[in-house]
Amino acid sequence: MTEEKKYTEQEWHKRAAITLFNLVWSLLDKKDRTKQEDDKMVHAVHASRFHWGEIGTPVEFERGEWQISRVYSVLNRPQSALYYAERCLDICKEHNIGDFDIAFAYEAMARAHAVAGDKSDCEKYIKLAKEAGEQIKKKEDKDLFFGDLKTVPGYN
Repeated sequence: MTEEKKYTEQEWHKRAAITLFNLVWSLLDKKDRTKQEDDKMVHAVHASRFHWGEIGTPVEFERGEWQISRVYSVLNRPQSALYYAERCLDICKEHNIGDFDIAFAYEAMARAHAVAGDKSDCEKYIKLAKEAGEQIKKKEDKDLFFGDLKTVPGYN
């Protein structure tokens, strides 16, 4: 018989948040998701953000909002994508979160506007994302960011 590990409430929330966040990434990366997997991804991304909301910091909050926006962008649900991209950006600005995170907040705004068919605002946020991306200190983070930014519809 194996001994079951006991977690504190904080450890449990953190473990759930990370597990769900990673599940969402695996579903986002899947080429041929089913409708059921799309629904699972939506539920998992909100659950991850909920758990971070219980024990996290503003950095985890805004990253959760960013991931929610990405899910809705991928699922072509612009209204929800825009709402969560704005939440992400607002949290970054309110808490002076810069570097990698503010660049991705602008990327989320650009992607959400692209999905909404708003070319002008998409271009505006791509420009802001590029400017913020140039300020990213770590080369591997900068490379990751610009690789992702190039996948925004309308990027040039």
